[in-house]
Amino acid sequence: MTTTLRPAEPLQQHPDGTRSRRFQVCVNSRPVGEIHLGTSPSLGDSVARVIGLRIAEPDRRRGRGTVAALAAEEVARDWGCTRIEAVVPAAADDVLGLLGALGYTLRNRGLEKRLGAVSPELPPGSRARPMTGAEFDAWREQEGERYAHTWKRRGLSEAAARAKSRNDHARLLPHGCATEGMVFSVLEHDGSRVGTLWLALEETRAYVYDVETDAAHRGRGHGRALMLLAERQAIGAGRPVLGLNVFAGNTPAERLYASLGYETVTRFLWKTLV
Repeated sequence: MTTTLRPAEPLQQHPDGTRSRRFQVCVNSRPVGEIHLGTSPSLGDSVARVIGLRIAEPDRRRGRGTVAALAAEEVARDWGCTRIEAVVPAAADDVLGLLGALGYTLRNRGLEKRLGAVSPELPPGSRARPMTGAEFDAWREQEGERYAHTWKRRGLSEAAARAKSRNDHARLLPHGCATEGMVFSVLEHDGSRVGTLWLALEETRAYVYDVETDAAHRGRGHGRALMLLAERQAIGAGRPVLGLNVFAGNTPAERLYASLGYETVTRFLWKTLV
């Protein structure tokens, strides 16, 4: 039997610059599922994204999904993409196994923690204050460099990594430190600055975009204190859930978040197309 993709709609061009198309997954011309393929909203036209893949129950466990995913890679190559990514919910072990067998690797994970009603206390000697305008300007320049370097380490070109850093920060912070819903804080310990926190107050949750312990003060528990500060701010703003991202291989951060009770909600995988 031959498994193929059949376009189910014209190529869609979206206002954010991405494109997408739905395909029927067919076996000998008989529809058995659907795959939805697009380009990445955050990484641009060079990275395709598997938005959704569904195989009907009677045709599962017969390799249909594997063939469909491989066929989607061919479509992505025709679009000029050099990588392909997929977002996998935490409970979708079957999809995770399928993509792993096809050579996808874990890039980063989305984590969440459901918060209680009582704010945690900061460690003795630790206090938080708002970031000043001058501190924000210096932080933003340093954060832009760090963020670009993070993506360069994960395979993006210098130009692509810097463009992503520029575009993401411009989108998230159109009014700088005065952007609505964004909270920028400095953590001090015994009167000395030890780290910074960027927290977003979204509609139904809070989200940690950046948490950074200053280099001279690492390894002393200030990262944990910064995360406790994020919980305090989220609870104070009435947000019952706190989310964040962690990149694969950042073992100290992964251990910290696990010890604080964060759980994986999504996995982001990708693969280089050759």
